[in-house]
Amino acid sequence: MTSATGLALALLAGYGVFLLFTALALGWRGVAIAPSATRTTPPRDRIGEWLAQAGMTDVKVTELVGAAAVLFIVGAGLAYALFGGFVAPVAAGSFAATFPFAAARTRRARRRSAARESWPRMIEEIRLLTTSVGRSVPQALFDVGRRGPEPMRPAFAAAQREWLISTDFERTLAVLKSRLADATADAVCETLLVAHELGGSDVDRRLSALVEDRIQDLQGRKDAAAKQAGARFARAFVVVVPLGMAVVGLSIGDGRAAYAAPVGQLAVVSGMVMIGICWWWAGRLMRLPEEQRVFYEEDVSRRRRRGST
Repeated sequence: MTSATGLALALLAGYGVFLLFTALALGWRGVAIAPSATRTTPPRDRIGEWLAQAGMTDVKVTELVGAAAVLFIVGAGLAYALFGGFVAPVAAGSFAATFPFAAARTRRARRRSAARESWPRMIEEIRLLTTSVGRSVPQALFDVGRRGPEPMRPAFAAAQREWLISTDFERTLAVLKSRLADATADAVCETLLVAHELGGSDVDRRLSALVEDRIQDLQGRKDAAAKQAGARFARAFVVVVPLGMAVVGLSIGDGRAAYAAPVGQLAVVSGMVMIGICWWWAGRLMRLPEEQRVFYEEDVSRRRRRGST
């Protein structure tokens, strides 16, 4: 294999890592180097929202990139010990560099799943406290937040601090929505804001309808996940089986020397690329639709108006 071919494959592997990072961290789609100019949400806001949903508001993107660089070195070193050569270690290191972003994405999915299961109960408690018990809307919100799931409590605590400092419920809910970065939280906060500012008994009906909607959505997602359980288990073999076969290949014939040959390097890189494509394609087929934050743009424009006054 010529040096030019090796360099081209290394550049392709590096660009693949770039595409994976921008898809996971920034939500970009396609194979272009940047999204189209029609994007409405600023990239910085999208990064912050993604990290908030993963519970990593204190983590900087540079720290994730640093962890990816360390894993690139480790993965490339292990691949060199197995296969030798240059191209295969670069490809393996590029694949290992995606692990921090994949782990953050998994953490984000778990937190969003836990929030979906908790919101129906929390909304029902807020409804009971504001109607039957007679507590104010802010007090009911903070009481329920203190008893909510552990990952959500810091967001409610930050919102309560904002309320104690400013007594501005709109700003308080803006803090809560930015920390939770959740579509259901946006809907609940907007409903509570209207109830707090306008009053009336309509909040009971609206919250009851929201509880019913969240329960139906949660049940539908659980049914879909149960049907996909077998396929998700089989998806793991996309990585496990080829890796095991590669290790066994070290004891057959020339072993590592065969992997280090130009044809062996090409075969290893081709296998890694096919594994990555199959893993991504299977995950995309099984991915459930995510709820869009319909009140997000409204909240951004509202903050801008407040800042200009």
